[in-house]
Amino acid sequence: MALKDCFNNGFYFKLIIWSLFFITPVFVFAQMPVNQENKKDSASIKREQLLQEVTISATRRDKNVTNLTMGTERLSIEEIRLLPAIMGEVDILKALQLLPGVQSVSESSNGFSVRGGSPDQNLIVLDNTVVYNPSHQMGFFSAFNNDVISGIELYKGHFPSRHGGRLSSLLEVKTRDAIPDKISGTGGIGLISSRLMVEGPLGEKTSWVVAGRRTYADLFLVFAANKDLRSAKLYFYDLNGKLTHRFSGKDKLELNIYNGLDKMGVSMGSFNYGNTASSLTWNHVFSEKLFGKFSAHFTDYKYALASDMNNMDVNWKSGIRDWTARVDFHQPINDLWDLSYGISGIYHAFNPGKISMKGLGLADYVINGNDAIESGVYLSNEQIFTDRFSVKYGLRFSSFHNTGKIAHTYTALEPTLGAVYQLTNHSSVKANYSHNTQYLQLANNSSAGSPLDIWFSASPNIKPQKVDLYSTGYFHNFNDNNYEASVELYYKDLKNVIDFREHSSLLLNQDLESEVRTGTGKAYGIEWMLRKNSGRLTGFVNYTLSRSERTIPEVNQGKTYLAPFDKTHAVNLVATYNFSEKINLSAIWVYATGMPTTYPTGRFQIGEEYFPIYSGRNEYRRPHYDRLDISLNYIPNTDSKKKWKGEWNLSLYNVYNRKNPWMIAYQQNEDTGIPYAEMLYLFGVVPSITYNFKF
Repeated sequence: MALKDCFNNGFYFKLIIWSLFFITPVFVFAQMPVNQENKKDSASIKREQLLQEVTISATRRDKNVTNLTMGTERLSIEEIRLLPAIMGEVDILKALQLLPGVQSVSESSNGFSVRGGSPDQNLIVLDNTVVYNPSHQMGFFSAFNNDVISGIELYKGHFPSRHGGRLSSLLEVKTRDAIPDKISGTGGIGLISSRLMVEGPLGEKTSWVVAGRRTYADLFLVFAANKDLRSAKLYFYDLNGKLTHRFSGKDKLELNIYNGLDKMGVSMGSFNYGNTASSLTWNHVFSEKLFGKFSAHFTDYKYALASDMNNMDVNWKSGIRDWTARVDFHQPINDLWDLSYGISGIYHAFNPGKISMKGLGLADYVINGNDAIESGVYLSNEQIFTDRFSVKYGLRFSSFHNTGKIAHTYTALEPTLGAVYQLTNHSSVKANYSHNTQYLQLANNSSAGSPLDIWFSASPNIKPQKVDLYSTGYFHNFNDNNYEASVELYYKDLKNVIDFREHSSLLLNQDLESEVRTGTGKAYGIEWMLRKNSGRLTGFVNYTLSRSERTIPEVNQGKTYLAPFDKTHAVNLVATYNFSEKINLSAIWVYATGMPTTYPTGRFQIGEEYFPIYSGRNEYRRPHYDRLDISLNYIPNTDSKKKWKGEWNLSLYNVYNRKNPWMIAYQQNEDTGIPYAEMLYLFGVVPSITYNFKF
């Protein structure tokens, strides 16, 4: 059978991964030395952290080879800041979309798809607090201020057992955790936005961080020719605060607060949406071999629309709110027992929609939403058998209980298993398996997503989504770890995956569940990655070949169809060249197959009206996507001893003015009555300049 045929047949693809998964351990044990002293010589695979906040050694240069978890991508804030950015605003989520297996859902959107999954299958946490909408300005900007972020970590294969509730990925965003010895800060002034972060000590044991960011595009609207636009509102802001107190070498208390709001409005109405995320965490060292973390979290995502026309005061509000409590322990006993375990509980409060119509004298219209309790308990262990072979396995038990009029409970066991075998000091093979369950999902009318999307839960009529994820890979470093190369294969087998019936009505629908259709799905692919870590020229190139499909009996006449985020080919090229200590140049080039879409293929007439006849679900594709961005960073005085240091960033987005499709609209010629398609795009060439500073 040809390679192409194997790739198009999910069974054979799955068979390859299963074979590698089981053959590797057999091969390893056959070569495993009997001498147990090898256990003691395991420095190459030693754990590098006890808890996320308790780092005991720096990141190893060969971590991609020795690390047990594959499908894990890390980016430091220093790497992200070098990348070109639209409108001068560095964006961690757009940087994330440059990694293999990660795709943007639309032009300049912060929504992302991981290995063919939908955006709501990604769990995004800011210091372990869930963020339901990580974007500003309809997805053009990230909700995360890069000045307060230390780095990001994306798990797209082997999920840590401490988290659950999603099928595709876990994105952990971590804020700064350093203890400054004096007051300092960073910031930037751009064409449409500015930001400022200040941090400092409060005594010997306490530190604080405060940051803010705001756009001011609305300030330029006063010059608009249209008088109605002069008073329009168009901006977002976000605020971050963090307070850390170390009682002793064994106890640390952290308070994190985030609040962000987008506001858009004209004289006839307004629209706003935003997130609040806060947490209180106590880290305690019980002994040299037992560490605990106790935390409480609150998250609130909401949006509101208001209209005030002809004395009609209409307000529409919707959102989701969570209260979470967690207890996590880490207990490294020896090479064979490195335990992590804990328990968590979440109370979900849903508000699908509430409309008040004061000016009309009508009663409020309320969409009923059932609250729910989601809980989980987990145990995982990492075992080092030799200096070359290690395994990591875990089990999570989760439950989901609806608390509405019709109470219902789902439970699930979610096992994970991973293994790594080092072939040499510079190469390894890895294999992973995980079973995940998702109890929440989004109802949306477009693949690009919008702030009006509605979160709804599993219920007696909607079973939770499930996935079995298999992956394997080969990793190799060379030239003293200056170059990293890898290839990963994955297969995802999905159950109870959701979609919606044709011409469904999702907003303000009292019976939303009647629009949901469920079935099966699969996604599989190969990811290649080559990275250069040092020298004047650094960067990476990756290529992903993938497929994602759905089979739902009541959709597309039961025929298998492409998932909305299927992209056969994706290429990302990222490079930074340091001319000197003062000047560096960065460039990004991306290419991706066009997203699947449904086109009208004919029409019929009733009277004087024409009605379209559509193709099968996602039977066609939009034009492919490609773009080149460049960015120049200039630091005038690298040797200056002054406290204030500044640098300039010049960016050019979409250098060769590629008109990438954002939306396909269908119009009808008024004279002939013949329909035609019209492509809408967002951006041509977008230059920007930003002045960044620190003190």
